[in-house]
Amino acid sequence: MDIVLNFLSNGLTGASAWQVVAITLILTHITIVSVTIFLHRCQAHRGLDLHAIPSHFFRFWLWMTTGMVTKQWAAIHRKHHAKCETEEDPHSPVTRGINKVFFEGAELYRAEAKNPETSEKYGHGTPDDWIERNLYSKHSALGVSMMLVINVLLFGVLGLAVWAVQMAWIPLWAAGVVNGIGHYWGYRNYDCADASTNIVPWGIIIGGEELHNNHHTFGTSAKFSSKWYEFDIGWMYIRILETCGLATVKKVAPSPKFDREKMVADLETLQSVIANRYDVMAKYAKSLKQTWREEREQVKAKSQVDSGELKSAGKWLQSEPAALAAPQQQKLSELLAHSKPLKTMHDMRVELSAIWDRSHATREQLLQQLQDWCARAEASGIKALQEFSLRLRSYA
Repeated sequence: MDIVLNFLSNGLTGASAWQVVAITLILTHITIVSVTIFLHRCQAHRGLDLHAIPSHFFRFWLWMTTGMVTKQWAAIHRKHHAKCETEEDPHSPVTRGINKVFFEGAELYRAEAKNPETSEKYGHGTPDDWIERNLYSKHSALGVSMMLVINVLLFGVLGLAVWAVQMAWIPLWAAGVVNGIGHYWGYRNYDCADASTNIVPWGIIIGGEELHNNHHTFGTSAKFSSKWYEFDIGWMYIRILETCGLATVKKVAPSPKFDREKMVADLETLQSVIANRYDVMAKYAKSLKQTWREEREQVKAKSQVDSGELKSAGKWLQSEPAALAAPQQQKLSELLAHSKPLKTMHDMRVELSAIWDRSHATREQLLQQLQDWCARAEASGIKALQEFSLRLRSYA
């Protein structure tokens, strides 16, 4: 009887409660790593290729700890990017509300997984070998059932709690936090077309998925960190795998390079500016912010607006004009009428972004437009605009 009670209390490992907690955190971290490296960066976005050893391990581990099918997950995520923030987005807090996505994210995933059109249209290129067809996809519930038995054998009654945490881990952090908060709250390095945000600059708990705005800006990049102060633990693991010959990185976000001696924008400048357009516009937004600080009091005095409207105007100036609603654009235009420097910078921002939007123009025509833009910026008499132009033509 004592042996049975001891087994029920401690399992085969005899681990204490604190040891079980530590082991659970390690196991759930492995699951997070499997999702971000295998499902997300490798399968959904093809940012890297994995050797058969880690690839099969990740598939097996996810089958045991989540029951998710690779093709379904990749397809749903690709659809999220293709239809982001629209009614067809499987899990957008913009269209469905933050509470719905945060608390019912797993249900939204399961509902979309039942849509055969999603897997058919977006699930191409995922594993389709014998073990995927006959075990992982066909018997997705078998793995998590085996995990339950293993946990009880290893940890006794506490194994039930370990299993419950494992089953809730991805629905909470991936379906709830990343898909919900990652499109609702946080900071943005880049003003990309959707509402994605970086939750925190240190991507550790969710394997780097915290850097969601960076990811949506450079969707196929295997590396999510962008600024010097950001840390992507998933990228660290990828680099370790690559060093061991177990991974090959295919794509990373472009990193701008500069030639400070360059006096005239050339075709190389044009190519670099287009490739690094998100960096260009992020820096332009900072220049606008600087000018706004200098002109703010003048705008306030001439327009007689309250502090709330001024605060909103500062945010509108840093956003892409096309992303603003019509009332916001109208109000911003009224405020800009009281500051020639701000109006000039706002209008020239639209002109600058049009350079990479004009797909019908030749390279020579685009270069002429870029050179003309720089010339007018440097002749504007606006310090922030002049400094930005000097930086712009030094892209190499």
